[in-house]
Amino acid sequence: PIYNKRVGYNNVTLLDSDLTKTIAAPKKETDRTDASRVPADLLHGEYVAGRYVPDKKTLEQRQLVQYRERLIRQRTAAENSVHGILLQRGIEIPGITFTKTYCKKLRALNDYRIDGFLEQIDHLNGQITETDDKVRVAARANSDAMLIRSIPGIDDYSALAIASEIGDIGRFSDSHKLCAYARVIPSVRNSPDTMTLRRVLTECAHAHAIHAKDSDITKFYNRLKKKRGTSRAAVATASKMLRVIFWMLKDRREFVKNYG
Repeated sequence: PIYNKRVGYNNVTLLDSDLTKTIAAPKKETDRTDASRVPADLLHGEYVAGRYVPDKKTLEQRQLVQYRERLIRQRTAAENSVHGILLQRGIEIPGITFTKTYCKKLRALNDYRIDGFLEQIDHLNGQITETDDKVRVAARANSDAMLIRSIPGIDDYSALAIASEIGDIGRFSDSHKLCAYARVIPSVRNSPDTMTLRRVLTECAHAHAIHAKDSDITKFYNRLKKKRGTSRAAVATASKMLRVIFWMLKDRREFVKNYG
């Protein structure tokens, strides 16, 4: 809440800028319409809904998940740079990439660029390990994350990512609105705000199909995979999984593999 001399204490509402712009866009960029009055009038008339603002704890968990994701991207970029140098030099090293044995062979090439990237990778590995410990502690302290964690194929990181992005499940009146928010239904454009949630759910759909071969979700995935291919099947399965998560969080119950 904030204090206003005329009306006393008032709650602050964060409006969706895209919706507000659509409804009340000025005719010209030089329009001097009161920037505070128009949103206030729209909100008062219930023309625009306020945007959800997570609490401090949920926001910190989101930031932790996003930080780990950035570390992974940085490590992948460094590894790709090493692959690029090997390709440039026409060198092929057999074996599983970036294991101790593989890195030893890389260092034997005496290429200062490769050595530099390997130092970056070693440093990032240490940061990722430390962050994984923080993620594990945060996930175990989050009751929603632990419910989601009961789904085979979902680890601490994925569970915390899903739980923190959803926030308060009560803000979604049904599972379809949750899926629309997560951008895992057709005809909904992707948003940078929820791309992490969409990606994590899609990865979890693949992992679930491996770890729970006889679950109803896996059977759905396998049927759709034959008709529409792996990529589309994974997104559709992510949507189905999120609908299951919706009811798990609503009813406060763990996952059951056969719910039909």
